[in-house]
Amino acid sequence: MPTLRSRVEPAMKVLVLAGPESSGKSWLAGHIQQRFGGELVGEYVRLFIDQAQRDTCYADIPVIAQGQLAWEDAARIRKPELLILDTDLLSNILWSRTLFGDCPPWLDQQLLARHYDLHLLLSPEGVEWVGDGQRCQPLLAERQAFFDASKQWLDEHGQRYEVIEGTWSYRREKAFEAVERLLRW
Repeated sequence: MPTLRSRVEPAMKVLVLAGPESSGKSWLAGHIQQRFGGELVGEYVRLFIDQAQRDTCYADIPVIAQGQLAWEDAARIRKPELLILDTDLLSNILWSRTLFGDCPPWLDQQLLARHYDLHLLLSPEGVEWVGDGQRCQPLLAERQAFFDASKQWLDEHGQRYEVIEGTWSYRREKAFEAVERLLRW
């Protein structure tokens, strides 16, 4: 008598690009999606700033974080094999602390409640800062401090990450290698 086989769906892998501005997160996320497929979730804060047409204030942080979470959650529901997040709440947390010296505590709780398989932590070294009307850290020391804070948070919370550095082509090569390992894992 034939038996029914259960169909095993591949587990969704969640990849986050992290690090300071102008380190290539959006550029690299697009290349990763082009190479491996999957679903790419962009940065909600960019839409928010474009729509608000003003600098952000501390009261905007919860709205921006909720928007980012809504985009991420909508993508998680679709369960792509690879979910690529151009950013996550870690960026919101660090920007809130950098710009306003404080952060709503629920952001850390929400971030820790979510599962991420791998963070690609992009170094600011080796690439030039490019202004785009929304970026505000032209000094390498500022971007390095943001990188260091990102790394410290990931270490303190036992998050899996790989540092991506070097030239643009080297970053792409190393990121592709990391994603290939992630998809085999």
